[in-house]
Amino acid sequence: MKIKEIAIALGAEIHQPEFKDIEVTDAYTSDLLSDVMAHFKDGGALITIQAHKNTVAVATLLDISLIVICNNRPLPEDMLEAAKDEGIAIILTKENQFTVSGKLWELFHAGGSA
Repeated sequence: MKIKEIAIALGAEIHQPEFKDIEVTDAYTSDLLSDVMAHFKDGGALITIQAHKNTVAVATLLDISLIVICNNRPLPEDMLEAAKDEGIAIILTKENQFTVSGKLWELFHAGGSA
């Protein structure tokens, strides 16, 4: 599923629109960036509430193409600018991490709609 399709399926807003709209087939949910670095394989989407520049740095290290920020957390300008520089999509949703994770699991593994 492409990044823009994910945003639509989640009812999320795209806040960093300068990215390649590539296929995403995997995601990882964590609010501890060291956990993401230790356990998430390269690529895919990161689901988190960590709305800051360091999240983009971790995404860059792991070739994460999409950061899904949950709970309508405010997005700082330096985070959006870093994501733009790296071509990483950032979408914002009012949903919590559990709900977003379940919806993406359904989309990726069962072929359903969120």
